[in-house]
Amino acid sequence: MTSTIKEKVLEDMKTAMRNHEKERLGTIRLILAALKQREVDERIVLSDEQILATLNKMIKQRRDSISQFETGNRPDLVQIEAEEIRIIQQYLPAQLSAAEIDQAVTAAIQESGAISPKDMGKVMGILKTSLQGKADMTLVSTKVKEQLSKTS
Repeated sequence: MTSTIKEKVLEDMKTAMRNHEKERLGTIRLILAALKQREVDERIVLSDEQILATLNKMIKQRRDSISQFETGNRPDLVQIEAEEIRIIQQYLPAQLSAAEIDQAVTAAIQESGAISPKDMGKVMGILKTSLQGKADMTLVSTKVKEQLSKTS
């Protein structure tokens, strides 16, 4: 059984080839290569959840690259990485708003019984499963720290 996200990526690759969209095609091929690499390494067929985790990892790598390119004063490379992020994000579920993330963090803190920043691991454990692919986990982590600092 193939995944629906993977099928969409393959369809988009064909469309990009037909329309001669060179940059988009390159990024889609990077996505497929990353998915294939993980399938071969782990000897599995990736589920949609595993594909989302891989796509999030790719976005995180590009964000790290952007910060390094900005430090190195390479706006040309920053633009390329930003465009790749934009294309990769098309395969992720809609991102949650800041207010929705705050609500999820508050609920997870109540659910876990967390009372201080030491309990951050419990809260992040709950949030990671529910927000993976729907929110930038670095932002979620920051919000958890903020809320736990207020309670202690």
